[in-house]
Amino acid sequence: MAKLPQQRRAPRRVVDGVLFLDKPVGISSNNALQKARWLLNAAKGGHTGTLDPMASGLLPLTLGEATKFSQTLLDADKAYDATVLLGVTTTTADAEGEVLARCPVMVSNVEIEAAIVSLRGEIEQIPPMYSALKHHGKALYEYARAGVEIAREPRRVTIHRFEMLERDGDSLKVTVECSKGTYVRTLASDLGALLGCGAHLTALRRTRIGPFSLDRAISLTDLEALPVEGRDGCLAPVDALLAHLPRQILDENQARNLTHGQPTRGCSGGSGEMFRVYEGERFLGVATLDGDGLLVATRLMATGKQ
Repeated sequence: MAKLPQQRRAPRRVVDGVLFLDKPVGISSNNALQKARWLLNAAKGGHTGTLDPMASGLLPLTLGEATKFSQTLLDADKAYDATVLLGVTTTTADAEGEVLARCPVMVSNVEIEAAIVSLRGEIEQIPPMYSALKHHGKALYEYARAGVEIAREPRRVTIHRFEMLERDGDSLKVTVECSKGTYVRTLASDLGALLGCGAHLTALRRTRIGPFSLDRAISLTDLEALPVEGRDGCLAPVDALLAHLPRQILDENQARNLTHGQPTRGCSGGSGEMFRVYEGERFLGVATLDGDGLLVATRLMATGKQ
């Protein structure tokens, strides 16, 4: 019997926009990105703010030209719902690690609340060994898997909100709002240390990054269920990432100057202020006002995509 010819997938296409994904538990952020790229047949993409495989929730994916502006979300505050188990410490400070110790939990809700309060505001965290931070070009988790402990400098982070929502025995449901660079599993471990019984993170769900919340996200399952021709409708425009910046409309001459690398006048504001710039409704990119009152291009859309 003759073999049927194999169907070739169409070449990856240029897709520009932002997909707010609800990442499921059990896959890495990179695997989620590759699956979404495959579903959208997108040539280029990245993600903003890694979620561990055990974590779920909001994972903004930047596609095409949107990758140029992803730093705005990497620097943004984030919010999480989490579950912390008291009395058990692990090698990774979460449920994926090996148990190091078990300890009876003899603490009251009042004591838990007091410990939580002490972890609010600006605090220092020592990054976990099981993390992607680099030491001499090598991820810390690679050293950890080899049984090598690397000295880590504490990093200052800000915990804007840390509250216990409910307690079920030794399990706590908490909510956290924090600055970039915060490890919620380290926060759980530090809470356990303060209480003298140890603790680790058993669940984590990101609910917000900057101004973007989970309620606008779509799951991979729901994206795959859509007709192929309808999937692009789930994408936000590139400039959605920059909604926090003031909008500056340029005329034709100003736009031409800016896109050809020449500073342009005609914009009011303070030195160092950043703007998202447009020619009419056409998004051009981001520009910064210099000390002479000139608008200088910071990062622009590629020619032909503005």
